[in-house]
Amino acid sequence: MKYVDEFRDGELARGLSAAIRREADPARDYAFMEFCGGHTHAISRYGVIDLLPHNVRMIHGPGCPVCVLPVGRIDMAIRLAMTRAVTICSYGDCLRVPASDGLSLLKARARLDKSRADIRMIYSAADALALAQREPQREVVFLAIGFETTTPPTALVLKQAQALGLNNFSVLCNHVLTPAAIVAILEHPEGTGVKLDGFVGPAHVSTVIGSRPYDFVAAQYRKPVVIAGFEPLDVMQSILMLVRQVNEGRSEIENEFTRAVTRDGNLKAQAVVTEVFELRDHYEWRGLGSLPKSALKIRSEFARWDAEAKFGLDYTAVADHKSCDCGTILRGEKRPAECKLFGTVCTPETPLGSCMVSSEGACAAHYNYGRFRDVTTAG
Repeated sequence: MKYVDEFRDGELARGLSAAIRREADPARDYAFMEFCGGHTHAISRYGVIDLLPHNVRMIHGPGCPVCVLPVGRIDMAIRLAMTRAVTICSYGDCLRVPASDGLSLLKARARLDKSRADIRMIYSAADALALAQREPQREVVFLAIGFETTTPPTALVLKQAQALGLNNFSVLCNHVLTPAAIVAILEHPEGTGVKLDGFVGPAHVSTVIGSRPYDFVAAQYRKPVVIAGFEPLDVMQSILMLVRQVNEGRSEIENEFTRAVTRDGNLKAQAVVTEVFELRDHYEWRGLGSLPKSALKIRSEFARWDAEAKFGLDYTAVADHKSCDCGTILRGEKRPAECKLFGTVCTPETPLGSCMVSSEGACAAHYNYGRFRDVTTAG
């Protein structure tokens, strides 16, 4: 049955490829940004780019949560562990991102007195809360990162900590918002080196926020968005839908991922996020700079569990490694293989930038799936 399914998928992929080639106008070029790092990996892993005509170009976007976390935020967590004897908990990829002074969270862990402080990998926000419950003598800080997908679980653990009166738990919040990043890309089109014709919209994010928040992209910027699932056939179908919109002069929000995404999204998840979080005035993104209203902070009602308030933390901006092109790759200005460090000094085993660390990073996708062997797209 597995081989029957693979054969059927292969036939569908060839059919979609033929349709895209047939409908793409050879007299013009098409440039679409896949916002989400999950789509970048699907495109690289399954060779989607090889099934597209030369004049349909896919551009990587900033939709990798680990990639857009600036160095200063990682430094903040390292300082907190080293100076305030707390246990920092976060996801595995986040622990490996290079920070200042040759450190990462993982390297900083080796310098800590484990009886007083630690840095630990977890799989969910609930794991950090459970650790604080099991070890009440330990001050536990959850380094929360991610787009709208991972924000509701963080909101829930804050509500649980409040209900339990759990005084040894707090959250260092770094949740960011997809629409703000899209605005930053659209208002700086010179950064991509090409005029964008549309977006492949994120899948998981859209299950939470729905398709409605993208309306402004079509209304104000006259760019189409097609929300797509993560299967390669999903991505190819969304590209075909974008080509058709461009050919017909339409700018609409379309939903290819109808099996999981609705117009209004998950209202319960949105409600708990609104209860616990509010907008920050500004937040710095790697590659995009400081963006207004682009991230969330913890409301004052939950200040006891807000690590920034609890420990009096201040953010200091830190420049990226001067030879690393992660920022330009996140803006779509460069492809991973165009970075002079790619695949030589910078590899998944010895990363110099976040895009090579994260499981959703564009550089990791290109390296792991061999896309670096040919920087040109196949026709």
